[in-house]
Amino acid sequence: MVVDNKNSSNIIDLSDSLQQKETEIELLQETFTEIGSELDLEKIFRIVSERAMDLINAETLLIPLLDDNCETYTYRGGAGKNADEIVGESLPLEYGVCGWVWKQKKPWWQGMLDELSDDEKNCWEQEAGNMILVPLQGRRHFLGGIAGLNKKDGTRFDKKDLNMLQLFASIVSIAIENAMAVKSIEDSHELNEGYRYKLEGLNKQLIESSKELEYLSLYDSVTALPNRSLFYDRLSRDIAEAEENNSIIGILLIDIDSFKDINDTLGHDHGDSLLNKIAHRFNDEVKSNETLARLGGDEFIVVLPDHNQKHVIKRAEMFINCLREAFAIEDNTIIVNASVGVAVYPEHGVSISNLLSHADFAMYEAKNSNVKICVYDSDKDHLAQGHLAMVADARKALDEKQFELHYQPKISAQSGQVVSAEALGRWYCKDRGNVPPNIFIRVLEQNGMIDEYTYWAIETALAQAKEWKSGYSIMRVAVNLSPQTLMHPDFKEKIDQIIKGESDGELLTFEITENLFLSEFDRLAEVLEHICSLGVELSIDDYGTGYSSLSRLRRLPVSELKIDQTFIKEMVDNKDDQAVVHSTIELAHNLGLSVVAEGVENKSALDMLTRLGCDTIQGYLISRPMSSEKFNLFIEEQ
Repeated sequence: MVVDNKNSSNIIDLSDSLQQKETEIELLQETFTEIGSELDLEKIFRIVSERAMDLINAETLLIPLLDDNCETYTYRGGAGKNADEIVGESLPLEYGVCGWVWKQKKPWWQGMLDELSDDEKNCWEQEAGNMILVPLQGRRHFLGGIAGLNKKDGTRFDKKDLNMLQLFASIVSIAIENAMAVKSIEDSHELNEGYRYKLEGLNKQLIESSKELEYLSLYDSVTALPNRSLFYDRLSRDIAEAEENNSIIGILLIDIDSFKDINDTLGHDHGDSLLNKIAHRFNDEVKSNETLARLGGDEFIVVLPDHNQKHVIKRAEMFINCLREAFAIEDNTIIVNASVGVAVYPEHGVSISNLLSHADFAMYEAKNSNVKICVYDSDKDHLAQGHLAMVADARKALDEKQFELHYQPKISAQSGQVVSAEALGRWYCKDRGNVPPNIFIRVLEQNGMIDEYTYWAIETALAQAKEWKSGYSIMRVAVNLSPQTLMHPDFKEKIDQIIKGESDGELLTFEITENLFLSEFDRLAEVLEHICSLGVELSIDDYGTGYSSLSRLRRLPVSELKIDQTFIKEMVDNKDDQAVVHSTIELAHNLGLSVVAEGVENKSALDMLTRLGCDTIQGYLISRPMSSEKFNLFIEEQ
């Protein structure tokens, strides 16, 4: 019975994946049908915005278009969160990601950071945030782009989102260009039969393009092989058949060795040409019931139904051997080597994700061991074993009270005196040494232990604040609240058990992230009001990294904004960061909020923040986080 339940669950997962793909294709086809003959520009903007937002699951979708002067761009359409506030605004072309896309003539997404220099990467990582923007290229010139801001599920935009949005943009750009032409003609009263004929031809082109939708969405443009989406569909089908027939499937993950060096030396165009030639050779080795696909980059994958492990290894050798003959790319002769990771269904996994993960692990084992082919061995998979051990160690740390709180002082920008502190978790594990907070917090969140940790941190910080109150003066201690804990149904009851009234609450500040501040507003407002009724102050942490609404800022009982350190670190030399910090301080003060600048590391930044009217300073310039004993000495020295 257990085996049947697992198989049933896997089939449901595969069915969900296929359904999602069908939904995406239906959404695109419906869009093309709806705008194919539509010439009302504003209606097209509305349709494109709403459909694109659904396609990539974005919180906000915007359509920036280049103005006639080619010096500015204007947000002409949009949908989702805050879109009404942005549509109609114009900005200089050199400002923001749209200008970058116009100059580079290629899309922007998180993956572009890997292609930039360190200085550019730091700049654009702060500037763009979780954003994706693909160009709208007309028949005659660059039109603008389609931009998505933040995913509704909190994840980052991935390559699939990029591919789908590029495909979407390549088709709708024709309709947008057509409608813009009509609008221009109507405005100038020069509409005539010649233009109508031309527009009809363009609309026919749109209809013909929509017929290519299925091919473009399922096949790789460089190699003409099935892409990741079609590969998933075919492997899903093969797994379903293998379950029914109790048969075996072989998976080969083939990675071209040192391909980055080839790209860097010859350029990406020649690199794409080489990938195309490699794909042709691999394709000659594939039989009719097998699937060869390109996963992306320099990775190919082969699905071999009805192959046992011995036969899979022999086939892997055939793919390696077909690369022995050198490739000719213009005047260059290139020798190509590859590493192959092997996974077998069901021995090495019954889900697509497990099979891919294990084939990927085996492929890296092949590279690291200087062998061409490696079969997945669970005994060598230290990553999986290490994760389980980390979870066990974290559970033990909670039970044995191994976690500690260190405290980082916050000082008044005007007087230089310590006014509060932030409590920060630390974990020293005798087997692992000091475990970074970003690692153990993620482990706690993913394994249902973050609530217990958070309540411990609040209790510990409160006890320490009471001690400081008796020895020094009232000094609030800030504790970071996990969104998972804050939105738990039992949170109010639990917090009432810890905080006995305003005398305790006046010693605590709870820091919440700006992204949480934007979600589930009504429920969040109720919880925050309850917190404030206990005397606890609320602070918005990492302010400036999300997309806040000023109306919501006014409606929530927040006392403090913490400007994210990414704006502080380079503000002395970066006028854009200075502008953000200055406007944030003015905004906060106008709303009756105090401002904390975190990440202050040098005297120049401190002086500038003081001139700008910042209330409180926090960072390594003042002190690193320290134990309560060292914090006491720090206060006494002050």
